[in-house]
Amino acid sequence: MLFPTFVFGAFFVIVFVVNWLTRPHPALWKPLMLTASIVFYGWWSWRFVFLLLATIVINWVVGHFAAAALRESSPAAAALRASEQGATNSDHRRRWWIRAGVAANLGILGVFKYWDFFAVEMSNLLDSLGISGALPVLEYTLPVGISFYTFQAMSYIIDIGRGRVREMAPLDFAVYLSFFPQLVAGPIVRAAEMAPQLAARPDPRYVPAAEAFGLILNGLFKKVVISSFLASEIVDGVFADPSAHSGLEVVLAVYAYAVQIYADFSGYTDIAIGVALLLGFRFPQNFDNPYRAVSLQDFWRRWHMTLSRWLRDYLYVPLGGNRRGRANTYRNLMIVMLLGGLWHGSTWNFVIWGGIHGVVLAVERLLREHRERTGMSPLLPSGIGETVRWLVTFHVVCLAWVFFRSESLSAAMEMLGAVANFGNYAGTATPLVIAVTFGALAFQFMPSDWFEQLRDGFASLGWVSQGAVVGLSLVAIDVLGPTGVAPFIYFQF
Repeated sequence: MLFPTFVFGAFFVIVFVVNWLTRPHPALWKPLMLTASIVFYGWWSWRFVFLLLATIVINWVVGHFAAAALRESSPAAAALRASEQGATNSDHRRRWWIRAGVAANLGILGVFKYWDFFAVEMSNLLDSLGISGALPVLEYTLPVGISFYTFQAMSYIIDIGRGRVREMAPLDFAVYLSFFPQLVAGPIVRAAEMAPQLAARPDPRYVPAAEAFGLILNGLFKKVVISSFLASEIVDGVFADPSAHSGLEVVLAVYAYAVQIYADFSGYTDIAIGVALLLGFRFPQNFDNPYRAVSLQDFWRRWHMTLSRWLRDYLYVPLGGNRRGRANTYRNLMIVMLLGGLWHGSTWNFVIWGGIHGVVLAVERLLREHRERTGMSPLLPSGIGETVRWLVTFHVVCLAWVFFRSESLSAAMEMLGAVANFGNYAGTATPLVIAVTFGALAFQFMPSDWFEQLRDGFASLGWVSQGAVVGLSLVAIDVLGPTGVAPFIYFQF
């Protein structure tokens, strides 16, 4: 359990040190938090600290000049000028700064995350055409969390250009972009959500500690116990060699991976939100029982919600959304989901994963519009129809997960082909694996207020009892968790 224990321990050390040192000196909070966040990030590689710092500087400068241009182009400022040309020029400057900032962020992301993929594919294409020469492969180590903090940076400068957020002070922006709980794996927190909390930081002595510890313990249990157990007991082995397993085990491994990636990613998110709460900050929700979705659109309203909203507001809507006819709407859906797949990784598997989601989203929209246009009644009674829609949605999601998890396209196809294996039973479909997999899926359908009831019950306990509950929970998680728990899956994105 070394890696999650380090992350969890580092979180608590930072929370304790920052709150303890800054209680008598509140002005030290932001410099100390920035320093702690940089040290936390630099633990993986100090080389990439300079990349993070460069991203902070570039985006603050872009935001500063874009905000200045926006102020000049405001109606009040324009009224003070005799010529309207001044306002026009300032509008051009604002748009130029925003475009330059977005290009810089995409350039950083492209070099460190996508250049090698592009270089290899272009070299293969040139070879197939009989053209000699190859693009250089840089073989950079992917900086941890680059996709998350780059998207946060872009949202900041775009929202400044739209007039939806005020320019942040340099130190505030540096803390916002490097804030350690969500720096390496989200959620994607926008400046409009974080800036007001930075400006009026609550007293850390009066934070919702019961809710925070409940989230942290829940996240640790999902990652250390559920996710790691399924990975070691069935998922890793079956995906590594699907032909050595029966079709039943392959299908179960796909279901188990659906649970694993949810428990892993939502587990980290719970920990990040809980730690932020201990510092007095509230992050947006990132998951809402996604496997109870009855359509793929519903799934994306529940899965990685901060990324879904980011793609909607900064890509889908600017492309035209659903305002320019059905053909353009379907095109926009495909573009968004293909780029969403590419955001996760620079391989064709992720592109196919996004493509599956894009195609099914378009088909769902086509069928919905056809029913609305023709007034066609549902073919099945409401209860049965909803169950069928859930089954179809869940299996589409699982099909896409095969490409997401597999190391290559050929490995994904081998995994799908192994579903038809009627022999080679390897004994991985144990009763405990089946119980954990389907129990976790069934847990998605628990009443939505169950966590609030547990939290309120925990909060009603005295501090001694609360400490005992937390201590016993940590011991239980440590005992139930396997040895050598892997890093969080989304650290690679």
